[in-house]
Amino acid sequence: TTAVSKVDPGTNSLLYRGYPVQELAASCSFEEVAHLLWHGELPTPGELEGLRERERAHRALDPRLLRVLDELPAGAHPMDVVRTAVSVLGALAPDAADSSPAAELAKAERLFAVLPAVVALTQRRRHGLAPVPPRDDLGYAANFLWQAFGAEPGPEVVRAFEVSLVLYAEHSFNASTFTARVVTSTLADLHSAVTAAVGALKGPLHGGANEAVWDVFEEVGTGAGAPERARTWVREALAAHRKVMGFGHRVYRDGDSRVPTMSAALRELAAHLHRPDVVELYDALEGAVVGAKGIRPNLDFPSGPAYHLIGFDTPVFTPVFVASRVVGWTAHVREQRAANSLIRPLSAYDGPGERHLAR
Repeated sequence: TTAVSKVDPGTNSLLYRGYPVQELAASCSFEEVAHLLWHGELPTPGELEGLRERERAHRALDPRLLRVLDELPAGAHPMDVVRTAVSVLGALAPDAADSSPAAELAKAERLFAVLPAVVALTQRRRHGLAPVPPRDDLGYAANFLWQAFGAEPGPEVVRAFEVSLVLYAEHSFNASTFTARVVTSTLADLHSAVTAAVGALKGPLHGGANEAVWDVFEEVGTGAGAPERARTWVREALAAHRKVMGFGHRVYRDGDSRVPTMSAALRELAAHLHRPDVVELYDALEGAVVGAKGIRPNLDFPSGPAYHLIGFDTPVFTPVFVASRVVGWTAHVREQRAANSLIRPLSAYDGPGERHLAR
């Protein structure tokens, strides 16, 4: 059981602690949503200021972590870099073995604070660029983009990015969250649970789907003739029984409730950056898949092109997802820890019956 989030079948809305996520994305900062998921209620002004002060105090990369990451190949998959970083942070944490509620919260807040620097470093290393120090005068989302690209982003870009972070922050017992809870149930430490969750998120049927979405956009190509190419691509993909990434969901039955909010953010971002070609292809692909199969897009479908427009390399899309979902993962780790029992599913054996050696 969980009190962190649920999809309400009556309204088809994803609820964070009872609040529809689309309302949170419209009105709240990512820091406010993090506090809500960890504590169950939105923060008071004083609580929010306290969280912001602690988050800004832990934005910088530990030099020891930086040395480890510098030893990794520049071509390593960014998710491998992030997974390694979380593990190293656990090894460096002086309170790693302390599972008290206060220590678990402190570790969650530190991961929340430093993961943007890890993801930004991964983005920059791919281009041979040096790390950018964090800025204390920028909010969470704006500083994230500052560290990734070395330029202060415009409010339109920050807004689209922050909406994506809020929408990706939590989603009940998905594969990576359940992985984190299973690891926690063994009484392993928080960093072990998050490291395992990162591994689960890497797969293309989970977090890696947003990368695969932009791969489709690149395969089809924007520009003149894109709508017809999109229809042809979808027809041929379905005939070949290819999975079209970014569509369908195991939980939603009437479309992913997060999509309208992220789709609107994508459209505003594309208009600001003068990229109507991306929206044109987005609409053509969505129309072709819905028309042929009746399957609606999930959050990855608008998020992939949004992250591309913001400037992230495609392999960095899922690490951005990590920086958001770590809030949900750690909320679940704390909830599991508070009323723990070992998660040990039973298997349905379908191998040979009992047999004996003939010699």
